[in-house]
Amino acid sequence: MSSASFSERPSDDLALDQIGPALSRLRRRAPASSKDLSRNLVLNVIADAPGEMTVGGLAAEMGVAQPVASRTVAACIADGLLRRTASQSDGRRTVLELTEHGEAERNRFAAEQRKAFEEITATWSREERIQFARLLARYGADATSWSRRRVADRD
Repeated sequence: MSSASFSERPSDDLALDQIGPALSRLRRRAPASSKDLSRNLVLNVIADAPGEMTVGGLAAEMGVAQPVASRTVAACIADGLLRRTASQSDGRRTVLELTEHGEAERNRFAAEQRKAFEEITATWSREERIQFARLLARYGADATSWSRRRVADRD
């Protein structure tokens, strides 16, 4: 290993060590309230699910206990963002769906997050913004796949 690559290594490790804190800060930036943060998370998890989503599935995907997910779902239903319906594959199961209002709120959250992203990255070049957005979206998709594989391996 050359001395140049060795001297770069600690800085690379430091950058990698900052991923967790950076993602935590990113998650806290938009939307503005913790209520919006929970709603946004729930709406996105349900909308992005490859199939039907139950409260138990939502809890697993969010990494929270089922009672926490149940309370969040109840609040979203009360606010007209979600509805419970019978599963198309097993009528005994109840699944969650976004309402039109839920879709509109999801789109509103996305617009707020884009605005925050544009303000935060105002000094970045267009190429840097686009590259970061693509890599972050890729990271999100890969993280979802990784999480689902871990759940499947436990079952």
